[in-house]
Amino acid sequence: MATAAGTCPPERPLILPEGSAVTQSATDKRRCVNILGCRGVPAAHGGFETFAARLAPYLVQHGWDVTIYCQDDVAPGADMGFYDDEWQGVHRRHIPIARSGPVGTISFDLKATRDVLSRPGVDLVLGYNTAVFAALNRIKGRKVVMNMDGIEWKRAKWSAAAKAWFYLNERAGSYLSQVAIADHPSISDHLRSVSGISSVMIPYGSDLITSADASLLEPLGVTPNRYFVSIARIEPENSILEIVEAFARKARNARLVVLGKMEDGNAYHQRVKAAASAEVDFPGAIYDADRLSALRFYTLAYMHGHQVGGTNPSLVEALGAGNPVIAHNNRFNLWTAGEGQFYFSSVDECAAHMEHLLADPAAADWARVAARARHARDFEWERVLGQYRMLLEDVCDGVSVKTAY
Repeated sequence: MATAAGTCPPERPLILPEGSAVTQSATDKRRCVNILGCRGVPAAHGGFETFAARLAPYLVQHGWDVTIYCQDDVAPGADMGFYDDEWQGVHRRHIPIARSGPVGTISFDLKATRDVLSRPGVDLVLGYNTAVFAALNRIKGRKVVMNMDGIEWKRAKWSAAAKAWFYLNERAGSYLSQVAIADHPSISDHLRSVSGISSVMIPYGSDLITSADASLLEPLGVTPNRYFVSIARIEPENSILEIVEAFARKARNARLVVLGKMEDGNAYHQRVKAAASAEVDFPGAIYDADRLSALRFYTLAYMHGHQVGGTNPSLVEALGAGNPVIAHNNRFNLWTAGEGQFYFSSVDECAAHMEHLLADPAAADWARVAARARHARDFEWERVLGQYRMLLEDVCDGVSVKTAY
């Protein structure tokens, strides 16, 4: 039996994660949402996947029927049939993709968009990288909510052609989505200035880290509160070179741990390595959640050099761990990290903040208090997920959407 978009089939049973309680909304009215734009759950790739892995079970617990599209990387010639399964009460729709890189991502997004056209519910799209495909959703009269992410076309790492693609898709996402979500006030301002649209501002969230296993630091050879840590892609726009240069100016009797994938053929990566002193460590990319939590929890300060973006997940996660923050001085980081942290516009300023925190434990303690207070105001998961739930309920029910939840 055909079902109108936005209406869940009543005969489908509600599947909840073990131990979950059905809330009042689950018994009153069933709602459906389809999540597109990330690579799937459980999270293994980035911020959007982590967000989806938190939002989807949360919505299930509140009576929603949730479908997430998952990209499965397969070898050329492998079985390319779609298949379905369940994860924590979430319906996963798997799409095998035999191409890697951007071409594979575009292929996955297009296939997911075409597939979702026959499914009930609101379409929540995470990111605007292939927003032009949302034209198909709107032609079918579907409700599209799109998280507009950062200002991707301004990132220095992209070629001119890639920047043009992202610029086009940012405009497409602004106009094709019924509701655009900005994760930072400056992203809201940007969308209003370039596209003339009003967006709903909902930031990213992160866990509160109040303890961690210090023994997980031993393989890295660092001592609690005697190291700085950077967790980011090794790219010019993340100021990794400036951070390394600032730390390596003199002996610190401390360590700088720079997490991120380093490639021998990458000229920028080689410059970063050449600038490092013997006290700088490059352990590569670390994805183990417990080890990352320990690195965050015991650091003297989190180094955040991002120059472009919205509410960056790694910065929010540092606040949740109560980290003092030394961040690049720009409108994105100033709002996210807030008062009581340290900001630099030059290598000299970055080095001065490092020296200050190494010499003055009280300054680091004050910054830790400020970080936890900032996290509690805007970035706790329960608050963020609740804002998404209220927005999606209004869209699903045809209620006028507010600019703040």
